[in-house]
Amino acid sequence: MSERKGVLLRLDPAVHDALAGWAADELRSTNAQIEFLLRSALAEAGRLPSHAGRMRKPGRPQSQHRDNANPGRDHQAQAGQLRAEP
Repeated sequence: MSERKGVLLRLDPAVHDALAGWAADELRSTNAQIEFLLRSALAEAGRLPSHAGRMRKPGRPQSQHRDNANPGRDHQAQAGQLRAEP
């Protein structure tokens, strides 16, 4: 994934709350919702650069665990929480 630019954005609290609620309804973070809306506005205005990277789909990213049958196993092993099997 390409490097992301950080931007400080000041919003009216009511606007932020509305964005956060909308984002939650669509399983996005507030940041991802803002980017989605900005990209939509740019595309509608014909100003979205053709070289702009794609956004990932809404929702939680797929786990990259090696043991897909037990995705928490790697984390448990690192934390020393797994018991030796008899």
